[in-house]
Amino acid sequence: MDKLYYESKLHERGIKYVCGVDEVGRGPLAGPVVCAAVIMPEGDIIEGVDDSKKLSAKMRQKLSELIRQKAVAWAICRVEPQVIDDINILQATRLCMKNAVESLEIKPDFVLTDGNMTLDIDIEQRSIVKGDANCYCIGAASIIAKVYRDALMAEYAAVYPGYGFEKNVGYGTAAHIAAIKAQGLTPIHRRSFTGKWQ
Repeated sequence: MDKLYYESKLHERGIKYVCGVDEVGRGPLAGPVVCAAVIMPEGDIIEGVDDSKKLSAKMRQKLSELIRQKAVAWAICRVEPQVIDDINILQATRLCMKNAVESLEIKPDFVLTDGNMTLDIDIEQRSIVKGDANCYCIGAASIIAKVYRDALMAEYAAVYPGYGFEKNVGYGTAAHIAAIKAQGLTPIHRRSFTGKWQ
């Protein structure tokens, strides 16, 4: 499928600012969920933009810089573990996506979200399953969100050594779970995800 298929259809309708939204970090045991919203310029595509999980860290970094330079507007938001524990990860992700869209300097005319998320916004929207792989602006959002969150987790690795956050970025690897059992939970662990080890 043409990566610009969804954007092109909307532009044909006279819709100018099409925003892609994606999240990173729904599944980890630690750290925030991070969402990005991006409006890319019409008809100008950066080669290599894809689902961030399919790209090497080096390629993601390079593309993230290009996306932020070329974007009409972009925003990154995060929702912290304490809020995830309070309202659950699904609602935290929806809130994070909404906040990212509303943080854009330019209000979009249409919002495309990855997966099956419906956002509480007053803008026309559509969700696309596997949007990060099949829709250019969602792929762009997935890349800048992933690069931001990975860098954040590397910073947390220095604050909370021994958990391997620089490698596992908060996901529940065997080494990470062993560290929880040995050292206990940090302030950035999600209590609602780590109940069995508390």
